[in-house]
Amino acid sequence: MKTHTLVMTDLRGYGDSSKPQGDQDHGNYSKRTMALDQLKVMRQLGFEHFDVLAHDRGARVAHRLAMDHADSIKRLIMLDIAPTVAMYDGASDTFARAYWHWFFLIQPSPMPERFIEADPAAYIKDVMGKRSAGLTPFDPLALAEYMRCLALPCLEQLMVFARIIEQPLELI
Repeated sequence: MKTHTLVMTDLRGYGDSSKPQGDQDHGNYSKRTMALDQLKVMRQLGFEHFDVLAHDRGARVAHRLAMDHADSIKRLIMLDIAPTVAMYDGASDTFARAYWHWFFLIQPSPMPERFIEADPAAYIKDVMGKRSAGLTPFDPLALAEYMRCLALPCLEQLMVFARIIEQPLELI
């Protein structure tokens, strides 16, 4: 008996999803805009009310989706998400060393892009591989997909999104 339908999407700017040029205020990469993308997908598939399970940045978008469209969300599970403001407010030397990439990604363009574009695989290994479990939890095919996607053209659009997560209205 079928009880659930899984719908798995990439956020705009991620993977093989569309990567529109960032507009002046970066509103087309805001969590609110991406939450609306997700709502439209679900409605196009015939789901007016649905459960949401999201991880990391997807969880930040899901949080925005739940805030803006609570009537559509039946249940919400968010994994690996912490309030950005609280994380920065409590920043210590240990935090900065563990989350160095947060500080790196918000630097003015084109510095982060140049470094990442020079060796996308090294960036993945340095960010994900230096954590407590290293790269062990990642299936080699999944790691290869991360590296493939980070090497795609339009890295600039992803960087726009990385920078706007630190804007005051996006700090959720």
